Amino acid sequence: MSDTLLGLFADYGVVALFLILVFASAGVPFPSSLMLLAAGSVAAQGEIDPAQALAAAVAGAVLGDQIGYWAARWGGRRLVRRITDAVGGADKVDAAEDFARKWSGAGIFFTRWLVGALGPWINVTSGLSEYPWPRFMLWDVSGELLWVLLYGGLGYIFSDRIQAMAELLGNVSWAIAGGAATLFLGYRLYRAMKPADLSGDTDRMPDVTPSA
Repeated sequence: MSDTLLGLFADYGVVALFLILVFASAGVPFPSSLMLLAAGSVAAQGEIDPAQALAAAVAGAVLGDQIGYWAARWGGRRLVRRITDAVGGADKVDAAEDFARKWSGAGIFFTRWLVGALGPWINVTSGLSEYPWPRFMLWDVSGELLWVLLYGGLGYIFSDRIQAMAELLGNVSWAIAGGAATLFLGYRLYRAMKPADLSGDTDRMPDVTPSA
């Protein structure tokens, strides 16, 4: 699939980049980060305009996110259930809901560029919960812009080592995400246990349920 998409990008340039990122952000499993690395590399070689590539990539990613958000908001859980029954992904919706409860708006931001695998599902859960659209857009555009600048910039700088960079960034992203989640949950556990320690009530189990 990667070769096919790269071929389309080579033939149609920023138009192909825009459409690929629309579908990827809407949930189609395209290698979107690899496409951004490739776009940065091609821009470094002078074959496409960097500003046009940046605009097309951000616009495509944000549009794809809106598709997931509004489809869930208008169609509701029944539509989401029909889709997941047909193509799978019910477990990912559950995981995204857990993630959204823990991180709220920041979860939208981080799943644009750090935990990208959850991004399309966070869009769905944001729509299901009727998360305010202006706030969704703020977090969404901020995160997608950072993602495009990060991966496109690395592709531009390391234009001769795209595949190695893609593998390295994939491993680093999950390591950072795991470390951030561990720190966050540890902090919430500490906050939940502290009142029990001060009151001397050691029999009551602390409430460790994260707030939204």
